[in-house]
Amino acid sequence: MLWGLVGVLVVFGSVLATSEAALTRMTRVRALTLKEEGRRHAHLVEKIEADLPRYLNSVYFSVMLVQNGSAILVAILAEHQFAGEGDGWWVALVSAVFTLAYFVFVEAMSKTFGVLHSDRAALLVSPIVYALGKALAFPTRLLIGLANVLIPGKGLKSGPFVEEEIRSMADVGREEGTLERSEAQLIHSVFEFGDRLVREVMVPRPDIVAAPVDGGMDTVLDLMLKHGHSRVPVYGEGIDDIVGVAYAKDLLRHLHAGKRSVRLTAIVRDPLFVPETNHAARLLKDMQTRQVHIAIVTDEYGSTAGLATIEDLLEELVGEIADEYDEQPQPEVEKLGDNRFLVSGRMSIDDLNGLLGADLPHEEWDTVAGLVFGLVGAVPTQSTVVRHDDVLLTVEKVQGRRIAKVLVTKVDEVPAEPL
Repeated sequence: MLWGLVGVLVVFGSVLATSEAALTRMTRVRALTLKEEGRRHAHLVEKIEADLPRYLNSVYFSVMLVQNGSAILVAILAEHQFAGEGDGWWVALVSAVFTLAYFVFVEAMSKTFGVLHSDRAALLVSPIVYALGKALAFPTRLLIGLANVLIPGKGLKSGPFVEEEIRSMADVGREEGTLERSEAQLIHSVFEFGDRLVREVMVPRPDIVAAPVDGGMDTVLDLMLKHGHSRVPVYGEGIDDIVGVAYAKDLLRHLHAGKRSVRLTAIVRDPLFVPETNHAARLLKDMQTRQVHIAIVTDEYGSTAGLATIEDLLEELVGEIADEYDEQPQPEVEKLGDNRFLVSGRMSIDDLNGLLGADLPHEEWDTVAGLVFGLVGAVPTQSTVVRHDDVLLTVEKVQGRRIAKVLVTKVDEVPAEPL
């Protein structure tokens, strides 16, 4: 009779092990897909995935009861069967053999089945898991509450995936061939985009193409034709006094009507101003809502720091977007040899860290040029060399006071700490 109960507990343990493996691999999106396909018990899988921690805690509690209960029963039966033989050695041997068998048949085999056939397994075990979640809701909450009193914590996370897990899944998918390299990069770009500040993606102040408000339509048209822009900021007393944005379509409309002498103040549209510390994702949403394609970026003092366009923001997600009027872009990185790269001064420090596997500081500076300025502590000249840990930075090209190109070398020797 008791041996039969042990068999029942072992079978139930296998079901629980399969449940744990299948449900932790399942996602709510997949559960909804199964529900739309009309699969049996899919509605229960969807309910379980909507509140996964609650049901997994019930499964874990049941696993503990089954494992301990079966082990205790086997020890009792072995002691009764081999009483007086070997002073308990037979009991220990039977318990050890049962533990190994339990691991092979319950833990290894059942969990492997749950991982390899997660959809099928989740659908099969969902009625049992759903019933356990309802029946054991109170004792599991009570025990978790006691655990949190002893060791404060939040228990299981509310969802099955967080950012790092999704990134890892994208990398695995790329390695296994289920995702294209570009698709995996896009997934990474989405998460990185959420952390980007506007100042990291904007066109910096020195590169702004703008026209004086008293220059007339011809001045704006000349700038548009020369630089290939369809929108040009217009300033009053200086670049810090942006009064509007001139649109090519508006200019063409007035030219077509023969109104060539119209003042720019009557044509320009109100500019959208945003702080440089704004997040790029938020700016993209604001630009979509307001139906504008260009924003003037200001610093903490209200001065013009740069400008950002929808194209700049989208390029952070999908890479460079070039049209037939764009000049051939210069590569941001040129590999010159092992651990030697010629990079643009505007390259992001985060991107350089990823390229080198380094940990260059990026809290105070956004670009490689900014890092060099900060480390040198003065305006660098061509051939200026600065070092941070095992990374050597050599200024290769300077345009005015701007660092255009930097030779980056990762060296093996780390400088010793000064005595």
